[in-house]
Amino acid sequence: MQPPLTVWYNTRCPVCNAGITRQRRRLLAAMQKGIIEFRDINLEPEALARFGAGLEEVRRRLHAVDAQGRLLVGADCAIAIWRLTPGEAWLGWLLGLPVLRQVMRFAYDGFADRLYGWNRRKGHW
Repeated sequence: MQPPLTVWYNTRCPVCNAGITRQRRRLLAAMQKGIIEFRDINLEPEALARFGAGLEEVRRRLHAVDAQGRLLVGADCAIAIWRLTPGEAWLGWLLGLPVLRQVMRFAYDGFADRLYGWNRRKGHW
């Protein structure tokens, strides 16, 4: 049985890994209940091939598959995680509002592109 939210992330990015480690600590109860699962894309590079998402796409942006089998990418994935995180559900709700979601997508994508470039220059993969 698939959890309601399966998040794919890049453990080779120190910033990404630290962020997910923080979220995992905050979501321990949800993980134990099977509400959310975090998976390393480097261990299963073809995991999202059915969506046309490969290893490099997940290295660039968070990806998740929700309970309905929909792919969430980047800011939409982060918002879904915050909505499940104790003490941060309000942030997911706020940034999920239509206008703020667009701002969040723009900001997330800009940061993700810079972080991806930095990781490539540093030879993290």
